[in-house]
Amino acid sequence: MSKHTLSVLVEDQPGVLARVAALFSRRGFNIESLAVGPTEIEGVSRMTIAVNADTLPLEQVTKQLNKLINILKIVELEPSTSVQRELLLVKVKVDKESRSSVLETVQLFRAKVVDVSSDALVIEVTGNSDKLEAFLRSVEPYGIKELVQSGMVAMGRGDKSITERSLRIADRTA
Repeated sequence: MSKHTLSVLVEDQPGVLARVAALFSRRGFNIESLAVGPTEIEGVSRMTIAVNADTLPLEQVTKQLNKLINILKIVELEPSTSVQRELLLVKVKVDKESRSSVLETVQLFRAKVVDVSSDALVIEVTGNSDKLEAFLRSVEPYGIKELVQSGMVAMGRGDKSITERSLRIADRTA
């Protein structure tokens, strides 16, 4: 099995997310990451779905997704030709002795402190999953009080846009 990232443009309608997730579930796929948000086009949302799967079964799921009425476009994004990012908020225990070491780690990873208290720092880290995992390994010895991580968001590199093409396709079918 290998990791695949799908960028799915959908009509912004109630129930679309549930139908997409149910299709993956019925086929026995575990979605590792799912992020949904609006695009620059009103009424169109983008789902970024990361899943571990063999290529052939994933192709079958993609074909079935294309049959859903609210799906406008599906593109598999290769890591080498796309920008992929996740957001991590982590609350790290600190005291007078450890605070400066944690702040050095924050600078090393180009992270940002977003909240400060006497015994903890809330740190925001943005990057690919490898960077986030490396950051967590670096601050783990100090003590992680809490963490939350977003799903991956991704888009292709360069001047091509899947939303432009999809909008033209949607306009022709209307």
